[in-house]
Amino acid sequence: MSIRILLAEDDELMRVTVQDHLRDQGFLVDDAMDGTDAIGLLKQHSYEIVVSDIRMPGFDGTQILKLVKEQAPNTDVIMMTAYGSADDAVQCLKQGAADYILKPFDLDDLTIRIKRLVEMQEVKARCISSEKGCFAKATPIIGSSLVIQQMLSLVSQVAVSDASVLIHGESGTGKELVAAAIHYGSKRAQKPYIRLNCAAIPATLLESELFGHEKGAFTGADGRKIGKFELADQGTILLDEIGDMPLELQVKLLRVLQEREVERLGGGTVHINVRVICATSKNLKKRVATGQFREDLYYRLQVIPIEVPPLRERGQDVLELCDFFLEEYSQERGTPFLLTKDAKMALAGYRYPGNVRELKNILERVSVLAPAPTIQLWDLPFEVQGADGRDGTSNYTLNHAVAQAEKKCILQALLKTGNNKTEAAAVLGISRKNLWQKMKGYSL
Repeated sequence: MSIRILLAEDDELMRVTVQDHLRDQGFLVDDAMDGTDAIGLLKQHSYEIVVSDIRMPGFDGTQILKLVKEQAPNTDVIMMTAYGSADDAVQCLKQGAADYILKPFDLDDLTIRIKRLVEMQEVKARCISSEKGCFAKATPIIGSSLVIQQMLSLVSQVAVSDASVLIHGESGTGKELVAAAIHYGSKRAQKPYIRLNCAAIPATLLESELFGHEKGAFTGADGRKIGKFELADQGTILLDEIGDMPLELQVKLLRVLQEREVERLGGGTVHINVRVICATSKNLKKRVATGQFREDLYYRLQVIPIEVPPLRERGQDVLELCDFFLEEYSQERGTPFLLTKDAKMALAGYRYPGNVRELKNILERVSVLAPAPTIQLWDLPFEVQGADGRDGTSNYTLNHAVAQAEKKCILQALLKTGNNKTEAAAVLGISRKNLWQKMKGYSL
């Protein structure tokens, strides 16, 4: 990442010496021969660092500091001052300067101060965008069903690589948790984890959010903005609902993946090292066929596909999730919530078109509205009370009814025996092998 510095110094020899040294260190340096010149440059460009003498003709360093703090609060200012004017420097610190250095000074010392400030800027920017990622890290993926254990096994294999991952699943299945598990199980776990929902941001703003912009790149761009890809450098970025990304941005995303660099709106190319994870609830193959999604981007993203199963296919996970969420609400409210057997059976038999998110919302609602800590069948929403395994469509075939009744009997036997397969088979009057086959067929 190229760091741009404004150097304001009226002494020509000092200005040229400092400028040459900073450029040798890899910085982009604009120089101003006095305060007036510096103010003009600040109005035209964005800078990470301003290095300014305090006493100059025209506008002095304190006026430059005031303008920077008003128009570019994320820019750090280092004040230079001659011996005998340390009081001026202290006053500047009180007004918002990041540091000051006494003349004459060691040029390497100035470089160290600048690099330290740049590192702090990067840390602050990443912390702001990583706050939500911390919650994702603390949320486990609950479930012992065969389908979820197979998915978790794949996640653990994928995590150790740097390959792009495309996570697909219905809304509410927990795609963000899978992405977080991949990041925090990888060698990038201590680096930034940045998330962006492509469907939640207007198309006109999405490019700026992803790639950032320079000051003046468009109307309202009053300063430089660091994009999500830059914030995720050395870490991971999750592009949620990637299927909703406009076609014109898909071209730019493909370039980022291939070239490993982003171009801010208004100029400025930045090299990055970011692992990309994408998630979608849409069928991208169909969107490719209809011209709504680029085929080359689709295959570039889907190096490793992961399917997150819907809750209706996860069988016994429903009751495990019930225990997990009710424990969470019990701790929040200081009340030990419990489900009756009838309530558990109703919850286990419901189809959950909204998946895990719907189950969580149901339990949160009843934990607030139930008249007692023990949640009864009649405390549940009406559609859950009468759950018979149907997904809301008419299906009254004998085979369907028998299958749903058999599934309920198996769940009830497992519940009664504390998930002991041998005892449950005895209760049901079938062999343990037969029970295992039926559980596998029902994804229990």
